[in-house]
Amino acid sequence: MPGSEKSLMVRRYLTFATGLVECLCFAGAVFGWASLVFVLKKEGYFSSLCVNTTTVNSTHTLDCSGQDEQFSLIFTIASFMNNFLTLPNGFLFDRFGTTVSRLFGICLYTIGTLMVAFSTTALPNLLFPALSFLAVGGILFLITNMQVGNLFGSHRSTIITLYNGAFDSSSALFLVIKLLHESGISLRASFLFLSACSVIHLFRTFFLLPKNFIPYPVPDHYTYGITCGKTESLNLEVAANGSVQKATEETPLNKAVPAKQERSFRECLTSRFFMWHLVWLSVMQLRHYLFIGTLNPMLQRLTAGESTLVSQYTNAFAITQLCGVLCAPWNGLIMDRFKKKPRAAGETEQETDLRASILSLFLTALQCVLFSVCASTPFLPLQYLTFILQVLNRSFLYGGNAAFLSVAFPSCHFGKLYGLVMALSAVFSLLQYPCFALVKGALNGDPLYMNIGLTLLSLLAFIHPLSVYLHCRKASSQRTQSKPDSVSS
Repeated sequence: MPGSEKSLMVRRYLTFATGLVECLCFAGAVFGWASLVFVLKKEGYFSSLCVNTTTVNSTHTLDCSGQDEQFSLIFTIASFMNNFLTLPNGFLFDRFGTTVSRLFGICLYTIGTLMVAFSTTALPNLLFPALSFLAVGGILFLITNMQVGNLFGSHRSTIITLYNGAFDSSSALFLVIKLLHESGISLRASFLFLSACSVIHLFRTFFLLPKNFIPYPVPDHYTYGITCGKTESLNLEVAANGSVQKATEETPLNKAVPAKQERSFRECLTSRFFMWHLVWLSVMQLRHYLFIGTLNPMLQRLTAGESTLVSQYTNAFAITQLCGVLCAPWNGLIMDRFKKKPRAAGETEQETDLRASILSLFLTALQCVLFSVCASTPFLPLQYLTFILQVLNRSFLYGGNAAFLSVAFPSCHFGKLYGLVMALSAVFSLLQYPCFALVKGALNGDPLYMNIGLTLLSLLAFIHPLSVYLHCRKASSQRTQSKPDSVSS
């Protein structure tokens, strides 16, 4: 019925819009850590670790390196949990579906906000579990929302990358809290409000999302959520031959229609593509995490501790994070543009997708090197450009990660591979804390040599697009050689 179809479309667009708001305003808030650190320092968290020191000029200064180390450790643990627990979260989602996964995520997120709300200068260690709960709960919001792209067919990839960009932009939430704090709104009031917003998350869980999964492709007249007191999880389609087909929420995602021999999960793990993709993601993610975790000490050093300037640059960094939602779809558009080029004779769809991913992988690596060079230069005004390159590169990084895994490997292994690559890259990202300790200790607070080392390490990311390019060229040459043979035969 026309009315029924209109109602269904309204629900789908409402699901998309509210999911975008949820990712934009809540999911990745933990990555706005630099803004929250500014507030926490003003409140006096870990201030007991600041000690009076005497310089060589006999001047007395306040050394807060111990305080900075604690804040860096909190972010290190939270960012590690955000990535490492993507693997069990993926299995949780695959096994129990959307509702259970979201209820678990909402519970963690609410506990995290309450812990921050009730933390004090006497109980600063509550921040350790609080930020980890916020990180894990936030990534579950993203995982359960990405399936919304399945509702929109040809725009599926655009919506998925848009949600990932919104996840990046949500780091600006802590900037809002910082500005409210400067206007007289207490930290406790802000986080209690975030706790109360869990009611919105619960509403979406039961009314605007399925109990299990959104299938792809979506069957005709597919419905989901609670309507008029009951769940519409089962729909019937009458096929052209008069037979009845069931369209349920239990239909698996990315269901492969043709039966074909796929590579095993072990073969995917031991492939050159997976190994170099892991290196590509890990080295760039480490560079981003170390930059975010040490932004406040870096600004303190470049501004000679001038609080007004530190606040100004912290705000600028947080504002640029809002642009993540605008930058993320560019990567998908680059890949889609190259996929539209005429396919060579005998070229498979996967080879076309791989060829289209080369430029995306290369540009992401190039952005990271440029960002790292700017971050390594001790010139304060240049950091505005650093912030722009950072948010652009981060948007390309995570969107490109999911896109490459989806085209390079069988869809039946996507969830496991995505969770595993995020978990393994999280283990690698733990190096950020010893790097921070090395700067504070042996390098006497000067991060120049550490930044140079990280920039050189980032060059390893170029191996991945080169590897994919050589693979595509080899496949093309094999097709060219086999073509004359087939003609002569």
